[in-house]
Amino acid sequence: MTDYISEYKKKTKGSSKLFDKSLKFHVNGVSHNIRFFEPYPFVVKSSAGKNLEDVDNNKYTDYWMGHWSLILGHGPKPVKDAVKKQIEKSWMYGTVNEQTVKLSELISKAVPVAEKIRYVTSGTEATMYAVRLARSVTGKKIIVKIDGGWHGYTSDLLKSVNWPFTESESTGVVNEEKIVSIPFNNLEKSLEILKKVSNDLAGVIIEPVLGGGGCIPANADYLKGVQEFCKKNNSLFILDEIVTGFRFRFGCLYPTMNLDPDIVTLGKIVGGGMPIGVMCGKKEIMEHSNTKGKKKTERSYIGGGTFSANPMSMTSGFATLTELKSGKTIYSKINLLGDMVRKELTKVFDGKVIVTGKGSLFMTHFVKDGVTEVINSSHAAKCNTTLLNKYHFKMIAHDGIFFLPGKLGAISNAHTKEDIKKMINATENFQE
Repeated sequence: MTDYISEYKKKTKGSSKLFDKSLKFHVNGVSHNIRFFEPYPFVVKSSAGKNLEDVDNNKYTDYWMGHWSLILGHGPKPVKDAVKKQIEKSWMYGTVNEQTVKLSELISKAVPVAEKIRYVTSGTEATMYAVRLARSVTGKKIIVKIDGGWHGYTSDLLKSVNWPFTESESTGVVNEEKIVSIPFNNLEKSLEILKKVSNDLAGVIIEPVLGGGGCIPANADYLKGVQEFCKKNNSLFILDEIVTGFRFRFGCLYPTMNLDPDIVTLGKIVGGGMPIGVMCGKKEIMEHSNTKGKKKTERSYIGGGTFSANPMSMTSGFATLTELKSGKTIYSKINLLGDMVRKELTKVFDGKVIVTGKGSLFMTHFVKDGVTEVINSSHAAKCNTTLLNKYHFKMIAHDGIFFLPGKLGAISNAHTKEDIKKMINATENFQE
């Protein structure tokens, strides 16, 4: 590891100086906790296609891809052209605009539950409002989430994100007793917990693929079982598809599992790289947030924000979804590349890792302590995360390949088979 750090420092002297300056102004030098890694993160000056370029002119094949939001790659021409055209008209109205209607029409046709839509500017806001709406509709207080589930920094859901899940995630969070956690992909245990809180259960929120918790797909029967409990209990079933929405197909993942959620949250891809969060839901549920003619006691106060539904995000999102819809081979291409990388990494590591993921998402888990499967975040946490960080950093320092250390990888339409082969070759040279 020392050699990799020395190599990295030699290549990133400009980043080192700039990051020292960043430390003077920003907590830990960053504006998102996960963007920091030792000894310091390189500083990006530009990006294009599959590549990032730092201030020292080093190029990196990118698998972080803007927090997994850039499914078409960095700066794809159709999106760039649309944004340039819009920016000439201006970039902030603060009023109703046609671009919002166009994007909503696309989303509503692709996502059955999107009978009504409300835009915000981040996934955190979307999930925050989703659980507030669930409490308003049901008159109950408890929200159930998954061990390892990440739904942003809202205090309503900031619990049991990181191992050990029994420890509080942060000081300053209140009413943690109203957030209850259940184990992913374990229906029997989950139902036991749900029954205990059923009288005050407002809703359950789940990611169909546990992103931050290990890139682990949910078992369809597990999701169906939880949904069935919610329906019988008059609690809302909420799916967080901020990562998975439009990632594997044109639309959400839930219809492929024959699920019927009450609310779905979207983000990332539907903004095309611009700030966005989306709350979609059934009309009768979303209407609880309609303030027209309602007293305060009759409504769920769901806002947006100064920049919600801004024309730049709406334009970027519309251009991205239009390209995904018209590009008939995009999904088959990136999903096949995902299959390839999972198969080849498994082969190269020869039993030392378990590779999780689905479609164009993947993550490598170095097994230890008798772990034989990774089907929930507890399994993922018990793997050798130190070795995973070393593996990712080696590729940054030595091979010009960027993963945010310890996080899953996302393949974009800008990636090719040659990029996957390059990653596999770099993996073959990795020494523990």
